[in-house]
Amino acid sequence: MANSDLHLQDPPGPSPESSDSAPLFDVHPQVFFSSAAIIVGFVIFTIFFHKKVGDFFGPLQAAISTNAGWFFIWTMNIILFFALYLMFSRYGDIRLGGDDAEPDFSTKSWFAMLFSAGMGIGLLFYGVAEPMFHFGAGPFPTSTPTEAARNAMAITFLHWGFHPWAVYSIVGLALAFFSFNKGLPLSIRAVFYPLLGERIHGFWGNLIDILATVATLFGVASSLGFGVQQINAGLAHLFGWEQSATVQLLLIAGITAIATTSVVKGLDAGIRRLSELNVWLASGLLLFVLVCGPTLFIFNGLLENIGSYVQNFAKLATWSETFENTSWQNGWTVFYWGWWIAWSPFVGMFIARVSRGRTIREFIMGVLCVPAFVTFVWMTVFGNTALYIEMFGGGGIAKAVAENVPVSLFVLLENFPFSNVSCMLGILVVVSFFVTSSDSGSMVIDIITAGGNPDPPVPQRLFWAILEGVVAATLLLCGGLAALQSAVIATGLPFAVVLIIMCVSLKKGLNEYLGVQTFSVKTGKKKGDEFEIEGAEAPHVIFGRKKSA
Repeated sequence: MANSDLHLQDPPGPSPESSDSAPLFDVHPQVFFSSAAIIVGFVIFTIFFHKKVGDFFGPLQAAISTNAGWFFIWTMNIILFFALYLMFSRYGDIRLGGDDAEPDFSTKSWFAMLFSAGMGIGLLFYGVAEPMFHFGAGPFPTSTPTEAARNAMAITFLHWGFHPWAVYSIVGLALAFFSFNKGLPLSIRAVFYPLLGERIHGFWGNLIDILATVATLFGVASSLGFGVQQINAGLAHLFGWEQSATVQLLLIAGITAIATTSVVKGLDAGIRRLSELNVWLASGLLLFVLVCGPTLFIFNGLLENIGSYVQNFAKLATWSETFENTSWQNGWTVFYWGWWIAWSPFVGMFIARVSRGRTIREFIMGVLCVPAFVTFVWMTVFGNTALYIEMFGGGGIAKAVAENVPVSLFVLLENFPFSNVSCMLGILVVVSFFVTSSDSGSMVIDIITAGGNPDPPVPQRLFWAILEGVVAATLLLCGGLAALQSAVIATGLPFAVVLIIMCVSLKKGLNEYLGVQTFSVKTGKKKGDEFEIEGAEAPHVIFGRKKSA
């Protein structure tokens, strides 16, 4: 591709899933083989030296949290306000894919996929547990249980509210814009084209995509490993199954098998339908708790929780334990910020892939505001119900959380009628969300390692989906999942720097895009199928998509 005439390709879009002439593999060799080698090498090393790996990444994560916690807090706040700025600015009218682009998916399907890939499974794991943790051992001194409960919900909202979704929205928006509007490959490297230029096709671009691939697979694998522990806990609680590595390995094998089936079916027939199923199952579980639980307490709590979160937002979002001289945030807020940042390439890529045809304003409202509100509802229904039982009922939730976090959801459901049915529904929701996370992660890795091809060949998808399950099962068996989780969090620091640079690059790209569009309309003259601008250095537009001269 010549530097003097970068002719950008058509924006990626859905293409046939397979054909008789389709290749078995379509890979970017440097990214594909380097990523696979790093992943397999890490797993093999961890099998034989998992204690040493844990001894390295555990202290590394602690050191990063202690010395760079302030930087994580600054980064998350900057990204949130940058997302809000884009939503209300003149850039909000830009349509991803060009002025004539139409959404590939209905709004209902779009929201379902956003929520399922973003943090659906985390809400199931921590919906009961986190409010109870903060209620019993919150960071702020309280004089009454009421004050402790109010603080617990406000802190929970901070960790699961606007900040993580802002990170996802910026990464997803940058990927979608540079791919659908600039015609660059749907890959992390493309976001840095305004700053790196043609160098994105060389060493630095390869390095960016390799880091994104490794972080994505390790993030999905660690969540899969920890998630089967929750499923195992539910089955043990409901049917008396043994909680053991053997059962969890069988669960990983089953989830991976379902995920590979979904991956083969593709985005529309597989992930979209699974995401919609997730929403229906999760909605059923939420409505069950809402109706059978303390309904009035929950409705009142939603209003008060949001009010407390908004009123204390500035304090919560900027608090860094300066005067307390404590390290509570290392295990909570800073941990979450590192986790969300480390996951942002995966979730952002997936969101970008399903968001063609949306305006930037619609995109940010859909990715930032709607999922955050749904998260507030979910956390209020389950968190407030757990707090109500602990404060005014028979108690027992806090003890269950302290003894076994994965079983806390099922202990909560035991307080209501038809507990066997609701516990089984809870298990189905957990499984469904994990399958979606697995095949979404596989799709993202496929796209990156295929050089930005949005529809890689099926065998390639199978390779990554199966590798996710193998990595999770191997590390679960040899005790390396905790080390892997620490390694994922440790990657949050370099990605935080990358996110700040990404904001600068996106702003530069949007300015150039609006400048080219306005200039070409006023002074351009039609030449064939192009609108060409006078001058050797002037850019021009092809049917609303830019091409740099």
